[in-house]
Amino acid sequence: MLMIRKIATFCLGLGLVVTSQAQQAEQFSVATLNVDGLPKRILVVNANPDGPGALGTLGIGMYFMKRGYDMMFMQEDFSYHCELAAVLRGAYGLDTWSGTVGIDVPGKPVDLLHLQNLQFECDGLMGAWKQDITMDGGQRTAWTDGFGKFSHAADLMATKGFRRYEATLASGTAVVVYNLHMDAESKVDTEEGKANPDRAARLNQWKQLRDEVMQRLDDRPVIILGDFNTFYFRDNVKETVIDVINASGRATVKDVWVELKNQGVFPAYEEDNRIRSDNVAALKGESMDKVLYINPTGAEKALRAVAYECDTEGYTYDGKPLGDHFPVAVTFEVVNASDPGTTSINGVSSATESDGTGEYYNTSGQRVSNPTGGLYIERTGGQTRKRIVKR
Repeated sequence: MLMIRKIATFCLGLGLVVTSQAQQAEQFSVATLNVDGLPKRILVVNANPDGPGALGTLGIGMYFMKRGYDMMFMQEDFSYHCELAAVLRGAYGLDTWSGTVGIDVPGKPVDLLHLQNLQFECDGLMGAWKQDITMDGGQRTAWTDGFGKFSHAADLMATKGFRRYEATLASGTAVVVYNLHMDAESKVDTEEGKANPDRAARLNQWKQLRDEVMQRLDDRPVIILGDFNTFYFRDNVKETVIDVINASGRATVKDVWVELKNQGVFPAYEEDNRIRSDNVAALKGESMDKVLYINPTGAEKALRAVAYECDTEGYTYDGKPLGDHFPVAVTFEVVNASDPGTTSINGVSSATESDGTGEYYNTSGQRVSNPTGGLYIERTGGQTRKRIVKR
């Protein structure tokens, strides 16, 4: 009897230790997915004949329910929102649906004599979050630049842009989330090298987003996700957005795929940036659907990305993909920004010469933008080593 009590006491103590560790390592998941919700037909036009349609969208909702992400953000939620919401409602809170596209939408007559002015007042953006998460916001902001109405992927037919949310997790942790859909380009234009206007518009959208985020930046971590229609080798985002934020001294920004799957290295920008079958940068696993995160300087709480997945295998029905995009999911861990462990400096024992690809910290744990000669800690893609920097 005494032995049983000892075992019970031991197990209870172990349980308390596990609970304490779990509380210290708060985690939550986010997912982004273009649900391919354009209508199959608009009057007599086959607008999206290969799209998931009503039944496929029900399958998308069931996929989300099975995965159980804490927060999910969607793009192109146009014609089949009812099917999606029918599955998610109850388990998730839902954002306000902005409507669908189509010249036969009830209550929204279209001036057929002036189709050059046609633009549907919907952004296709949607958010869903578990019931224990408090979500405020969802304000819509349209892009100030775009290209293509009856060609070049017809981006200007809808009021594309981004939405901003203020989320409070059950633990009280507060984060800001941006969901977006950027300018696209047709496959033909891309292959023929005629997508320069699309790329220019998309880069301006990146800059608009950058300025918006930095203008409203406070002490809360920021997550930016959605359908960026961007590959780093064809859009010069690192120089115009990533480097600008990191050099501001106000915050640091990371792309989770770059950090966890590409050794912390952004694919190099190429002048000839057509998608080609022999283009290595397009075959390394980068998705146009991305998750970035920003940690403000001096904040109490920070985020650390601990897992990344682009689900190309599970997002199927009857052996076929449910849509023309695959879900991208990320798991974040909430850490104390003042804890030196957030830079993984502790436990570093060896010193090697720097290869110049990571972020540098001095031996006190302070981030250094332009290290001079000496010993620094270099963090690259989650790997941390002592490095000797030669100048």
